Amino acid sequence: MKSLLSVSSDAKTRKGESRGYLTGILYLAPSTVSGRNVCPFASPACSAECLYSAGRGAFSNVQKSRVEKTKAYFANKSAFLSTLGDNIASLIAKSTKSEMRPAVRLNGTSDIAWEKSGLMERFPSVPFYDYTKNPLRFAQFLNGKLPSNYRLTFSRSETNEAQCLEFLARGGNVSVVFRKSLPATWNGYPVVNGDETDLRFLDPQGVVVGLVAKGKAKADVSGFVVD
Repeated sequence: MKSLLSVSSDAKTRKGESRGYLTGILYLAPSTVSGRNVCPFASPACSAECLYSAGRGAFSNVQKSRVEKTKAYFANKSAFLSTLGDNIASLIAKSTKSEMRPAVRLNGTSDIAWEKSGLMERFPSVPFYDYTKNPLRFAQFLNGKLPSNYRLTFSRSETNEAQCLEFLARGGNVSVVFRKSLPATWNGYPVVNGDETDLRFLDPQGVVVGLVAKGKAKADVSGFVVD
């Protein structure tokens, strides 16, 4: 595969272009869709209501491509990372030509520990960012153990709210999915609109990243979506 990153391919990352960022995002097949689990801390509702099939992901050829990318990652990680590095270099060149800044999100629909890939160190001037439900990774991020150009946002589910409150108290950011509209605060913490752009590395610290329920999540009754 020569092209792993999607650039200007979805509405949310395109919103970042108005702020001067050209975002490259890697979409894999989430959870166990490919036969390998790339979301080890996903809750039952997260797996059931994943936005994997939203937008372009609703097309069978797109889903097939994401499965193939996931299988390629596990089949030969070194070759996969080499291609991914080439893609990031191309993104940098494209953003420079467009007089924009590059940004990279590697877990578009996965939760892999990319901090072990060496990519952040290879491209130190590029901001990398992801959401994660892995409390171990997020604790490492808060403790300054991850590359300085890698920003994580912890994702709330119906099973991890206590962890979310703990991380917020430590100055971390937590994303929360709300039913129809965003409140001003959640559990005393200010809520910022996470639907305006996908550029999570621009968020202030210690805030809730509010997202309005989309797709299957609109009908959620598990507690994954907050009323």
